[in-house]
Amino acid sequence: MGHLNQNLLLIPGLICDDEVWAYPSEHLSDIANISILPMNEAVTMQGLASAVLKNSADKFSIAGFSMGGYVALEVLRQAPERVMRIALLDTSSRKDTQEKLDNRRAAISDCEEGRFGDLLDRFLPQLLTPKHLNGSLGKRVRTMGERVGSELFANRHRAMLTRTDSRELLKNSNIPVRAIVGRKDALTSVAEHEEIAALSPLGRLSIIEDCAHMPPLEQPQTTTALLRDWLLYD
Repeated sequence: MGHLNQNLLLIPGLICDDEVWAYPSEHLSDIANISILPMNEAVTMQGLASAVLKNSADKFSIAGFSMGGYVALEVLRQAPERVMRIALLDTSSRKDTQEKLDNRRAAISDCEEGRFGDLLDRFLPQLLTPKHLNGSLGKRVRTMGERVGSELFANRHRAMLTRTDSRELLKNSNIPVRAIVGRKDALTSVAEHEEIAALSPLGRLSIIEDCAHMPPLEQPQTTTALLRDWLLYD
């Protein structure tokens, strides 16, 4: 059972800054002390997790979205005694396939060679359902990606090249683990989130309908309600 006024860390995704967590952070502030931790300080998963731990309270709950889920898992690996519960949104506990590794290296090359705008054009349709992609939300996500910029985007891919498989970590966990995913997510599958929930002794699965890879932006109210339930009742 959760409790009020716990410390909650929110970790953004690959193409994201604080804006991705704007709605949940505002509407969970009555039950949690919220910090949104940037991913700007390292080019390895280990370094990113160490930076989170350095800037966090002694005990906390942590929610990671997309790449932020990888960081959250590395935080759990480094300091399991500090993590009270973990929510993993549109992410994976599996290590990258060779295809994903190749795509990351190609993205780094695009950034280095001045093709970041083209990269965003190709990336955005994988993130949102068509009705949101072609509306104001699609413009918000692209603007957010432009704020992140090519250098940081490339460094985040470099960090993801260093990540390891976390399935055994989840299997050995003794904290509440909530897996949340958009039903139409094209980047991380429902099956990967079913696996996260099944591996974790205290795992639960939540699927958000009419949503692709970005529930905190596409379905912010549903996402926030699920996170509230996770914080208070898992």
